[in-house]
Order: sequence, then structure tokens, then C-alpha cells
Amino acid sequence: MGDELTRNKAEYLIIFINEFAQRFNLTSVQAYRYLSQFKAIDFLIRQYDVAHTQGFNSMVSDMAAYCRRHGGAIA
Repeated sequence: MGDELTRNKAEYLIIFINEFAQRFNLTSVQAYRYLSQFKAIDFLIRQYDVAHTQGFNSMVSDMAAYCRRHGGAIA
């Protein structure tokens, strides 16, 4: 069970990072670094149980706002 949960979280994060990158015209690497720097990756991992039930469109918006509250500049 633990391995499956870990795999599901990893797949979710990969898709999320790609969606974030596409929305803000970034490469996947740039999106990952930005999301990591402003603690969104940590937040998504901690809150996976709820986050993965939300649509990517709203989660990308929510995580952009989360990053701004932590010093990020992407709007």
C-alpha cells in the first residue's frame, strides 16, 4: 500500500508541475524550482489527500497564490 501511495503522489506531482509550467509559460524544471522554493511542493505532499481530489485548474491557481504569500512573484 505504501508503495502505491508513493507512486500516486509522484504521478500527481509530475502532472501538477507540468500543468503549472504550461499555465505560466515555464519549463517543467523552472516550475519545479519555483514551486520548491516557495514551499508549494511540500504543501502538496502534506495535503495530498485533499489536493488530489481538486481539479488541476483550481489547484494551479491556489498554489500560485500560496507561492505569492511565501514571496513568489508569478501571478
